[in-house]
Amino acid sequence: MESRDDPVVIRHRELERYANAALKAGRIMMESGASVSVVHRGITMIARGFGVETIGLRSGYTSIAMTVHVADQTITRMLQVGRLGVNHRLDLAVRELCSRAERGGMSVEEVEAELARLVRETPRHAAWFTALAVGLACASFGRLLGVDWLAFGPVWLAGAIGQYIRHHLLHRGVNIFIVAGAIAFLSATLGGLGAIALQSGTVQLAMMASILLLVPGVPSTNAQTDIMDGYPTMGSARAVWVLMIMLFAATGIWFAEELLGMRS
Repeated sequence: MESRDDPVVIRHRELERYANAALKAGRIMMESGASVSVVHRGITMIARGFGVETIGLRSGYTSIAMTVHVADQTITRMLQVGRLGVNHRLDLAVRELCSRAERGGMSVEEVEAELARLVRETPRHAAWFTALAVGLACASFGRLLGVDWLAFGPVWLAGAIGQYIRHHLLHRGVNIFIVAGAIAFLSATLGGLGAIALQSGTVQLAMMASILLLVPGVPSTNAQTDIMDGYPTMGSARAVWVLMIMLFAATGIWFAEELLGMRS
């Protein structure tokens, strides 16, 4: 039976604390929309600040693993990653913490406490405000695609309602692909009905513009970046995720067009 005073056991426990703290930062960055190279860089910076060497990092779509080494001792740990989203404020705040930790002088407890504070206190826009902004973006992109002014308001409203409902569905743990299909159907139907009611000449374009909120821009960019940075497994996983989102969104708008009789 191992003694609690065994220096090897004690050192392994210290390494475990270092690894877990660094992995927590990496997990937050990945869940906030960072690419793999950025996540790995942040994890390595924190490990350096603790005085250990990172000799192995692996990122999967749902997990991050790292191996740290000091003197003649090595330990490997893994953390699960939650749903990937986009939160640039939190991402940038954690990156800044990684830079501070790399300079040394921060304990494991201080790093973990700061991570918890950032997750808890980093400001977010209210759901209704985000919904209005997303709806306006859909309507504005719609104008660029050729939507007439009569359909501008319906697209704005349909996009805002779709974003608001999507926000609450995702926070309740509903499957993200089901949400994409349902919101595509709802927003396209609302946008189409509004455009028809106002006698717009661009009803189908309005329906398309109403679901632009579902376009996974950041994941698409990260998929390309990860592949080019030498992480083809993660990049391919992100790409498949993007394709699935677009497939469900296309299915939703197809049903909406069928409902409104827009398919000839």
